[in-house]
Amino acid sequence: MTRHRHPAVRSTATRPRYAETALAFAALGDETRLRLVTRLSREGPLSITQLATGAAVTRQAITKHLEALEHARIAESCRGGRERIWQLHPERLDEVRLHLQQISDHWDAAINRLRALVEEEEP
Repeated sequence: MTRHRHPAVRSTATRPRYAETALAFAALGDETRLRLVTRLSREGPLSITQLATGAAVTRQAITKHLEALEHARIAESCRGGRERIWQLHPERLDEVRLHLQQISDHWDAAINRLRALVEEEEP
């Protein structure tokens, strides 16, 4: 007997990893961290000193925010002389973007179904 899966049920390989995605969204939900991600995406790898220049928070606060981004696998660091150089983890950001795209696609489909239903009922 062949088992049929509901179309909404996907294999574990294609199913979003909700816990990991939620961690990324939580990290990006902070204004300071979002500003850091924006700077890193625009300017490329930067040191903590460079990231702290012109920031409204201390270098220590910048470090804590970067560590939160690292924990969420959004950013990573490596040693560059006496400082740590921070850069974005593009694959992780792609995963977050993909999750948002899937949500957007579901909403678009729901709106299209509603539109079709309303157009069916018009006199």
